[in-house]
Amino acid sequence: MSAVWLHVGQCGNQIGQEWWRIITEGAGHSIEADRYPFLSRDGKLGAICVDSEPKVLRKAQKLVKHGSFRESNLIVGQEGRGSNWAYGYYGPPSEGERGLLQRTMESFRKETERKDCYSGTVLFHSLSGGTGAGLGARLCEEIREAYPLGHILSVSVAPHQAGESPLQHYNNLLCLAALQRSTDGVLLFHNDEALSRVLSLQSRIPSSLSGPQAQVSLSSMNSHIASCLAGLLHPVHNLTTPSGISLGLEPWELLRSVSPVPATKFLHTTQAHTRSTVLWDSLAASTLQMLPRHSPSGKPHYSSAVLAVARGGQSKSFLSSLDPVLRRLRHGHHCAAWNPFPIDYWTDPQDVVSPSPSSCSLTVCSNHSSVTDLLQRVGERAHDMFQARAYLHWYHRYGCEDQDFLQAFDALRTVTEEYRAGEE
Repeated sequence: MSAVWLHVGQCGNQIGQEWWRIITEGAGHSIEADRYPFLSRDGKLGAICVDSEPKVLRKAQKLVKHGSFRESNLIVGQEGRGSNWAYGYYGPPSEGERGLLQRTMESFRKETERKDCYSGTVLFHSLSGGTGAGLGARLCEEIREAYPLGHILSVSVAPHQAGESPLQHYNNLLCLAALQRSTDGVLLFHNDEALSRVLSLQSRIPSSLSGPQAQVSLSSMNSHIASCLAGLLHPVHNLTTPSGISLGLEPWELLRSVSPVPATKFLHTTQAHTRSTVLWDSLAASTLQMLPRHSPSGKPHYSSAVLAVARGGQSKSFLSSLDPVLRRLRHGHHCAAWNPFPIDYWTDPQDVVSPSPSSCSLTVCSNHSSVTDLLQRVGERAHDMFQARAYLHWYHRYGCEDQDFLQAFDALRTVTEEYRAGEE
């Protein structure tokens, strides 16, 4: 049940590089034993890396030299996309038939043909960049049309609220609407939450080690997101065959567990880990501290479904404390009353998140209504700009029309209404 791992744009490739570092260097599971989720028949990783500029993919070239990546799966352009969704989605007119989109889809076709059984795509990208948001959205649509039976799981990163680009609200709007149309699920990460989490972890390090002016690097934030992904998507004991071989079911079983309603597919992830004697109830409480509880208006958020993944040598003890942990998660996530079985769980004896003999981690993924805060904020700010006709000429220049914006506004309103209906 092999997947194609597709990394698009600067953000998608930087997180992807951290993800593959965990997968290839982590202790515990052997990559040979877990061959099918990650490797093609010739032993190379089933990954495709795409960017409109060559800088970020230079690190991936090292993996080509080491024999891990396929050089033909590095798709590189020579000019950026100007943080413009329309430029990324439609591409420059001068690209012709050998543009980034066409070259990526050709590599994608060849990669699926190398699989014993292509089951779906995991896409890494940002919501705000021209390449990640625009080309990422276009690739979702093209893959959905060409491979309608395959799943699409998107790993999407939202920008800082304070602003990274004057065009980010438009880009977020158009990309979120496209993901709602084309994907089966969206693992949504927020730069502000990643920053807050890394700062929290650094505050526990003695000042003599961290320094009084410790700074959070972009690499640290990418590592945190990759760590959450490893907690969810790395093979687990529950889903392996009796011989110990992984079938690569984790991304698709994740969708089955936490996306019970197709119209609501945005997923929130939290993680806690320890290197001392584990108290699973305490780790569960730590994950809940990072969960948004109320909207800006004070309305409580809820989860329609939750998946908890316990990893580490003491994961058997998770089962002995299962009832109190699940009760805490059910209460903390304010699980929807209409779902009779809102919580699922997996366990694995190896902790790929922080590989050491005594380490344990708990990663919790939930279909959480806090996404409506993002959808409303993006919709309101983009609508204000749209009403003022701000920057629209940059989108019209590359083929975007006013109707595209109006349809995107409607899509975000519909998703917000679906989540609100789920509270009843």
